[in-house]
Amino acid sequence: MILQKAPSWSAEAYHNGEKVKISSDDYDGKWYVLYWYPLDFTLICPTEIREFQRLQTAFEREGTAVIGCSTDSFYSHRAWLAETPTFFKPITHPVIADTSHEVTRAFGMLYEAKGIAFRGTVVVDDSGVVRAFAANDTTVGRNPSEVLRTVEALRAGGVCGVNWKKGDAFLG
Repeated sequence: MILQKAPSWSAEAYHNGEKVKISSDDYDGKWYVLYWYPLDFTLICPTEIREFQRLQTAFEREGTAVIGCSTDSFYSHRAWLAETPTFFKPITHPVIADTSHEVTRAFGMLYEAKGIAFRGTVVVDDSGVVRAFAANDTTVGRNPSEVLRTVEALRAGGVCGVNWKKGDAFLG
């Protein structure tokens, strides 16, 4: 999937309390991060969602949209994201409700045996090409700060060594 065109997708999403339709067409010419989490009302997932939300301004400074996704429904997302004390601040980025599993399956993030998403992340550039792809078992959380660092490095346009940070010199 790396350096290949990202699959086209369209889905219902929870966004700022509303049910909206979003698609890859909405992100034509834009960078975006699509991250998956297994289930609403779980232990690890809210920690990641809150951290992606906390970093949203930093992603925006990099010209990169953040989109969450799970195989739960819009109604489950709304009940969890807006109506429970789990999230101390509003989640303002869209969260796809992929009940059909089409988006999740298209990106290879579906845990078929359980019908839920793996904990995965994809970075898509402004040409619609997948530039980064990572997936974890459902029991291990990811580090959204590392996803941001990866976006910064990809957008910087040079050769970025281990632990490279925005502003560091390129290799070579």
